[in-house]
Amino acid sequence: MSHSYTLNDIKPVHRPMVIDGADSEADSGETFTRNSPAHEVPVSSFPAGGAPDVDRAVKAARRALEGGWRGATGSQRAKLLHRVSELVRRDAEQLALAETLETGKPITQSRTEVASTAELWEYAATLARATQGDAHNGLGPDTFALVVHEPLGVIGMITPWNFPLLIVSQKLPFALAAGNTAVIKPSESTSATTVMLAGLVREAGFPDGVVNVVTGNRHVGSAIATHPGIDMISFTGSTGVGRTIAQTAGADLKKVELELGGKNPQIVTPHADFAAAVDAGVFGGYFNVGQCCNSGSRLIVHRSIADEFAEAVTARAKTMRVGDPLDADTLVGSLVNDAQLAVVERYVEEGREAGARLIAGGERLQDAVGPRFFTPTVFADVTPDMSIAREEIFGPVLSILPYDTLEEAVKIANSTSFGLSAGIWSTDIEEALVAARDLRAGTVWVNRWMDGYPELPFGGYGQSGIGRELGRQALAEFSELKTIQLQVGPRTTRWVPTPDASRA
Repeated sequence: MSHSYTLNDIKPVHRPMVIDGADSEADSGETFTRNSPAHEVPVSSFPAGGAPDVDRAVKAARRALEGGWRGATGSQRAKLLHRVSELVRRDAEQLALAETLETGKPITQSRTEVASTAELWEYAATLARATQGDAHNGLGPDTFALVVHEPLGVIGMITPWNFPLLIVSQKLPFALAAGNTAVIKPSESTSATTVMLAGLVREAGFPDGVVNVVTGNRHVGSAIATHPGIDMISFTGSTGVGRTIAQTAGADLKKVELELGGKNPQIVTPHADFAAAVDAGVFGGYFNVGQCCNSGSRLIVHRSIADEFAEAVTARAKTMRVGDPLDADTLVGSLVNDAQLAVVERYVEEGREAGARLIAGGERLQDAVGPRFFTPTVFADVTPDMSIAREEIFGPVLSILPYDTLEEAVKIANSTSFGLSAGIWSTDIEEALVAARDLRAGTVWVNRWMDGYPELPFGGYGQSGIGRELGRQALAEFSELKTIQLQVGPRTTRWVPTPDASRA
């Protein structure tokens, strides 16, 4: 059952870290407070963790790994993972409210994300019983070989503020299904739902220390990345920070999985379902206020329909319901903080100065409940060299770029350093297949945008990241491969001949 909320319903909550199965305060005794970006009131407080707390968490994770979790059966892991999915559904409303209060996203969106989170844990439970390798019996009469997957170890997870519950659940249940343990640092802006999730993991019956959450600022992330007891880093966030983490992990040859930025194109052809493409263009640009690595912020539209398309998108943008995220009718909420607001305003100014035509938005929303609401923005006549067409803005800004041929459209789409997602809108099957083949992106949508399923792997090309999350492929990300060769019968081959022929 959905609820309606007002500011009177908001009560700040202190949420301890979870280390070795127990609530834990920071070694320093310090705490920090998160204010709602939409309402400017305190909503949560957390321990300000540091390197000593990370060390405690890593040691707890190692004890749990070696103390039995590594050897748990697939059936045991599956039952626990499935139980977490049930608990997420049970506490869906509390999780959604906490998410909305810390992120500023509409409550209806948070509810949808919680439902998707439960599906991730449910799907990962099926994978726990599906870990398998290969057997090779065609290597010769004296050889039999096995290739098996083993748990990688203690996984350090560093997650962002834009989809805190969903993104940690694109990592954690898959790592657990493969037999690993975890030390997690959520964003200091949005720590609540990750801590709450760790509580559900504990309630589900996971052994102490399998999942640990350390809250705090970037120093916690640095301590995780450099800790010798961490075997792998799984990070979602900006490309710049991802590059730093990869460099740090590389010094110790730690494995990394990185899901980074995107500047995702949607190609709209003359053969597109016009109304569907317009709706997806608006959705792709303004979902989560554009604070989404999958934001479809580049609309590459055939010149013959570019003006009409721009007018239709602008008309929709001007009627978007922007406002209080606690209102169930709101579609677009608040930007997450002042720094992100400043980034959006800078890019809008750069677009103007570069000669792009601002046809909607471009300013803060007047008379909003808080200062971080930005009007849905549309630029037309954008060229591929402009910063608003090349760089990730992470805000509600759409750029419309005209093209003349499909080859040109694909070239424009592939012209950035990113390659996370891309899309093509066309009822011409050959046109759609050519684009799907030639677009350099980890996910290509044809006549849809931003749909996701636990069964399908997710990740990007180029500076959009390394590795894949979700799908059965996620198990390989969180596993080591081991080859085992067995001699069948006596080993008769000799490198050095035996002098005694009777013992040859």
